[in-house]
Amino acid sequence: MTVPAALIALVGSLFFALGAALQQFEAAGTDQPGMVALLRRPRWLLGGVSIVAGGGLHVVALGLGPLTVVQPMGVASLLFALPIAATLHGRRPATSELAAASLVAAGLVGLVLLVPESHGPVRLDPAELFTLLGVSGAAALLLWAGARAAAPAGRAALLATAAGVLYGATATLVRVLMDGGWNWAYLVALPVPVLLALVMLQRAYGVGRFGVSFAALQIADPITAVAFGALLLGEPLPTGLAPVVAAAVAAAGTVALARTTPLETRSPRAGTHV
Repeated sequence: MTVPAALIALVGSLFFALGAALQQFEAAGTDQPGMVALLRRPRWLLGGVSIVAGGGLHVVALGLGPLTVVQPMGVASLLFALPIAATLHGRRPATSELAAASLVAAGLVGLVLLVPESHGPVRLDPAELFTLLGVSGAAALLLWAGARAAAPAGRAALLATAAGVLYGATATLVRVLMDGGWNWAYLVALPVPVLLALVMLQRAYGVGRFGVSFAALQIADPITAVAFGALLLGEPLPTGLAPVVAAAVAAAGTVALARTTPLETRSPRAGTHV
C-alpha cells in the first residue's frame, strides 16, 4: 500500500497548496485582513475547503502507508503552491524562486525523515496542557510583536512562524486526543490555537510575500510539534549533525525566498470574486 499512500498524500499536498494560494490571494494587499470580511469571500472559503480536503487525504494516506513515505509527500505542497499563487497574481514563478523553494523542501524532507518514530500511547495532564497553550501563545505573541517592526519579508515570515507554532501546538493536542487521551477540557481548548493561528496566517498572507509566508509556516509547524512531543510527551528527538544541516538548508531556502519572491497585492480587477 506504499505507492497508493504516497499518491494520495501527493494529491492532498496539491489540495493544501491550492487552498493556501487562494486564501493568500484574497488576503493580499493589507497587513490586517479582517476575518469577517474574508469569510464573505467565496474564493477564500473555497481555499478553506481545499485545505480541509488536503488534510483529510493526508490522514487517509497515513492510514495506508508509513509516516516516512507520507510526510515527505506533504512537503511538496510548497512546490505546488508557488506556481499556483503566481498564476493567480498573473505572473510566472521565477527560476530563482522555485530553486529557493526546492531548498526549503529538501531541508524539510531531511528533518521529517530524521525524526525518530514514536511508539506507545501519549498522554497530557492538565498542567502540561496549560504549558502547551502558554508556551505556544507566548511564542506567538513575541513573534507578532517582532513582526510589527519588521520589513515586509520579515513581517510575513514572523507572522507565519507564529501561526506555525500555534498549529504545531494544535497538532500535539490532536495527537493526544486521537491516541485515547480524550478529555472535554482538551476538546474545548483545541479551537483556541487554531483560531489564533488562522488570524496570524491571514495577516502573514496580507503582507503579500506568499513564498516566505508559506515556507515559514511549513518549517515552524513540524518543528514545534516535534519540540512539544519531546518536551511534554517524552518522545525522542533526532540526534547528530544531520538534523542541524537539514534545518540550516530549510532556513537558507526561506532567506532566499525572502529575496526572490516579489511583493504581491491584488488589483481591483484581480480581486473580483468567483
